[in-house]
Amino acid sequence: MIEFIQNALKEDIGEGDHTTLACIPDGKMAEAQLLFKESGVASGFLVAEKIFQHVDPSLELDFKITDGARVTRGDVGFFVTGPARSILSSERLVLNLMQRMSGISTVTAHYVDLIAHTKAKVLDTRKTSPGLRLFEKDAVKFGGGTNHRFGLFDMILIKDNHIDAAGGIHQALSNTAKYQRERGVKLPVEIEVRSFEELRTVLDIGGVDRIMLDNFSVDQTREAVGICNGSVPLESSGGITQETIVGYAEANVDFISVGALTHSVRSLDISLKIKL
Repeated sequence: MIEFIQNALKEDIGEGDHTTLACIPDGKMAEAQLLFKESGVASGFLVAEKIFQHVDPSLELDFKITDGARVTRGDVGFFVTGPARSILSSERLVLNLMQRMSGISTVTAHYVDLIAHTKAKVLDTRKTSPGLRLFEKDAVKFGGGTNHRFGLFDMILIKDNHIDAAGGIHQALSNTAKYQRERGVKLPVEIEVRSFEELRTVLDIGGVDRIMLDNFSVDQTREAVGICNGSVPLESSGGITQETIVGYAEANVDFISVGALTHSVRSLDISLKIKL
C-alpha cells in the first residue's frame, strides 16, 4: 500500500503542489471535513489515513464513521486537522480512492441486499482497475460481498480458453492434477462449463472444488443445480445484473460473480471542505 501511495502522490504532486505553495503560507493551520454528498456505503478510511500520515505525520484525524457504514447526504466521515498545505496536497488522492471505493461498496451492498433471502454469496472478479485491485476488492468486502480469487496465483480457475487450448476438459483437468502433484501444491480448482454436456463430464471426472456455470439462463441454472444435487458448489457467471440476480440466487446456486461491481461502477459523490 505504501508503494502505491508514494507512486500516486508522485504522479499528482510531481515537483511540487505549486497552487498550494503559492496561496497558503507555511505554517498555516486548518481543519477540513470529509462530507458525503449522497447516500451510500462508506469505504476507504484506512487508505485515507495512510495517505494523510504519509504526506504529513502531524495531521490528526477524527473518524466519525468506519468502513462499511451506511451514510446519507450530509454525513461527515472524518475531520482532519493540521498544516493546511498538507491537507490540500493530500485531498485529491484521498477523494479519488474513497469515492471509487465507496461507489463499489454501495453497488455491492445493493446486490447483496437483493439476494439476502437466499444462500447465494455475491462475488467480485478480476475485472478491476490495474494497480487498484487491493482497494477495490476491500471495497467489495465493506459492501458485504465476498472476494473471489485475488489474482492468477491463489486459485486454479479453468475457463473456456484454457479448456480449448488444453484440448478439452479431460486434458485440462488431467494436466491440472499432474501440475499440482508434481509441484506439491494444493490450490482450489474451479472449472467453467458452457453446457450440460460439459457439466456432466466434469461431474464424472471429479476433482474440482467449484463449477462455474457460464452464461446459463435461470432455468438452465435451476436444472444444473438439480443435476449436481449438492455434490459440488456452483457459481453463476456471465452478464448478471441487478435485474436478473434474484432469479439466479433463487435457483439455489452457492455463488454469483458480478464483474459490474468493479468494472463499471459510478463513484460516490464525496468532498473534502476546509472549515471556515
